[in-house]
Amino acid sequence: MRVISINVNGIRAAIKKGLIEWLQSIDADVICLQETKMHAEEDAAMADILPGYRVYYNDAEKKGYSGVAVLTRIKPDHVHTGLGWPHADNEGRYLQVDFGKLSIASLYMPSGSSSPERQEVKFDFLEKYLPILAKQRKDGREYIICGDWNIAHKNIDLKNWRSNQKNSGFLPEERAWMDKVLDELGWVDAFRVINQEAEQYTWWSNRGQAWAKNVGWRIDYQIISPELRDKIKSVSIYKDQRFSDHAPVIMDYAMKI
Repeated sequence: MRVISINVNGIRAAIKKGLIEWLQSIDADVICLQETKMHAEEDAAMADILPGYRVYYNDAEKKGYSGVAVLTRIKPDHVHTGLGWPHADNEGRYLQVDFGKLSIASLYMPSGSSSPERQEVKFDFLEKYLPILAKQRKDGREYIICGDWNIAHKNIDLKNWRSNQKNSGFLPEERAWMDKVLDELGWVDAFRVINQEAEQYTWWSNRGQAWAKNVGWRIDYQIISPELRDKIKSVSIYKDQRFSDHAPVIMDYAMKI
């Protein structure tokens, strides 16, 4: 089973850069998109964006902002949208599809970099989301939570960690929250099970030639239930083409939907 996650930073912009052609070639079973920036009901063509896949959207109320989507070859048993509070649900930040006991979700965590007010929204999101993650660990299901978590966890996960310790995305409080998710609750950062190397980034600022110099951050994850740890076959970050300021995260699991 191949699962892909990518923040497209506007799905229409990514399509113009060749996203659909690449997805057709990559042979994924489930594709999780973040920051789609669209209203699917206003564009009937988006329901058939990728031939052979069913497409599910959770759009933000605000046009041209946020939003997530899941594309899947197999019809899911259930589709869940939202997490249960306004800033998450009005901004279209979570969509989950269920196949038997397996759930695959597309998550777009808020960024706090634009203002102190948005950082408070992010902290509120973290506070409300942690109990949900704790509950999911005990509900008997297996999860793959794909997405842009907007947090670099360890020093190894961003190039300039020393100078970013007071910046959103690498704040001590955010990193401590990730510690709780992975160490206390027992969730697994699937990429790091296979790849412990440095400079494995998934996002690059549009400033200062960050892409050319590989001055990046690893903020896009597939966070999985520990029961799936031994099923991870391969992980990779695709950088041969650029569809947005994020790179796709590709993971293969020794299992079928």
